[in-house]
Amino acid sequence: MNNPHTDLSLLGVFSLLSLLAIGGGTAVLPEMKALTVGAHHWLTDSQFRDIYSLGQVAPGPNMLMVIVIGYHVAGTPGALIAFCGFFLPASTLALGASRLWNHFDGSPWRGALQSALAPIVVGLMASGTIAVARTAITGTETTVIAVAVFALVYFGPRINPALIILAGGAVGYFTLQ
Repeated sequence: MNNPHTDLSLLGVFSLLSLLAIGGGTAVLPEMKALTVGAHHWLTDSQFRDIYSLGQVAPGPNMLMVIVIGYHVAGTPGALIAFCGFFLPASTLALGASRLWNHFDGSPWRGALQSALAPIVVGLMASGTIAVARTAITGTETTVIAVAVFALVYFGPRINPALIILAGGAVGYFTLQ
């Protein structure tokens, strides 16, 4: 039987994250890590990194990783609670906001709000990237891999990101063993 306190904590954590996820789930990665690793101790740094990596490789939305976290914490009920907690509040808010947004089509306030949110979203996504990098880049080898991948993506020819992920994983497997 699940612990009701844990279930409520899962629901609270993922509902809060849902409402803070302006611009997408990546924006809340630092807070998700702080809550699941630091505050509640549901995961270790390496478990969080691995679950995030799995979410990036698996088909579909990468934030389905919340299901894996919920499952890790409280089994199948925890997976369902984390899923509903993360996706239902944001979906409900988005539905209401889209109706209101359409109502103010052409309003100067709408354009101003959209312009104001753009840098906030970029900053939140950058902080998510930094939070994951702090757990993944742990030494000289991983730093070299990260710099090489960045250089390849930014300066190199267009390559399917899945191939870069596979190559990075292979290099990491053979060099970090």
